Amino acid sequence: MVGAGSIGQAIARRVGAGKITVLADYSIENANRAAKTLEDAGFETRTISMDLGDKESILNLVKFATELGPVKYLINAAGVSPSQAPVAKILQVDLYGTSVLIEEFGKVIAEGGSGVIISSQSGHRLPALSLEENEALATSPVEALLHLPFIEAITDTLKAYQYSKRCNVLRVAFEACRWGKRGATINSISPGIIITPLANDELHGPRAEGYLKMIAGAPAKRAGTPDEVGDLAEFLMSSRGRFITGTDILIDGGTTASYWYGDLQYLKATH
Repeated sequence: MVGAGSIGQAIARRVGAGKITVLADYSIENANRAAKTLEDAGFETRTISMDLGDKESILNLVKFATELGPVKYLINAAGVSPSQAPVAKILQVDLYGTSVLIEEFGKVIAEGGSGVIISSQSGHRLPALSLEENEALATSPVEALLHLPFIEAITDTLKAYQYSKRCNVLRVAFEACRWGKRGATINSISPGIIITPLANDELHGPRAEGYLKMIAGAPAKRAGTPDEVGDLAEFLMSSRGRFITGTDILIDGGTTASYWYGDLQYLKATH
């Protein structure tokens, strides 16, 4: 599991019983805290510090995991948001690093295994990309991704995040073909506003009004919970989800639908 936050833990609780769960996080303190929570609930864990923006760090995680046994599941719930980092960092971690992670674990995933990549509803708010842009994000060698002209031209943190999350979805579709040759599935999940410590900070911070307005304008009229994302991930990674691979599933209470066609269309002017 990459990213030891609330969503990653919710998924690990549903698929980790009877297995060794590796918790990888940029902060080893975060990983250790999450590991203790899981250990206290009966799960066996190992922790490792990992920088998702660094390929060598990702390769070290792959080595660490494979030395413990066959890799059955990959959960990626790590990343940085538009309010947390500059453009270059967002692209390095969310776009490039996630693409490396999917590719490298696709080389070692066990037969019958499954991966879930946590993306974001934000990737669904980009205007339609050209066929050439979609193809480039999906299939370019990972080392070329950050040098694509339309990626190098990004100067806004929100756009960097949106393109990164769109890339996650496209890389999952591309890599699903490779994962399938190993008898494994991989999908992405695009959550909306999910109540985590970070989201709670936003809901009580300077951007609270915008968040609350977004929640009110969504069909569900509420935020989601990590457990709801965990339930969806569990289905995708279980025997019931074996015919689902290479796809993305929105779990946003209808926020994206409202953004394009409902009460949240006002957001288009700011995006």
